Amino acid sequence: MPGNTEILAHGTVKARTTPMTSAERMATEDMKSPAMSVLVRAVAGEVASLLRLEFARLAPSDVQPVLLNVKQAAVYLGRTEQSVQHLIFQRDLPVVRMGRRVHLHRRDLDNWIEKNKY
Repeated sequence: MPGNTEILAHGTVKARTTPMTSAERMATEDMKSPAMSVLVRAVAGEVASLLRLEFARLAPSDVQPVLLNVKQAAVYLGRTEQSVQHLIFQRDLPVVRMGRRVHLHRRDLDNWIEKNKY
């Protein structure tokens, strides 16, 4: 018999211990109408589409490299390549060397920024 059970948030069906109120009965009857069914589906579709957009916005779109070359580090710091090379030469910035290539760890750049704040 409709109205004698309720569905809990996690999907479990439980027997109702209290009778339905008149407002609940009216809402149940309204939900059976074709117009209400169309409206509910339209709203659900809109909510789903908004959620997809929000999740896409929050998801990381690009993987950021941990090691940056001198040019990338210069952009990250807002400095010229020459000034970054000067900081490396002065040993103000630690580097990771791979053969002749020089890379800077993003964490080291962040530490340098923190150290030079005043």
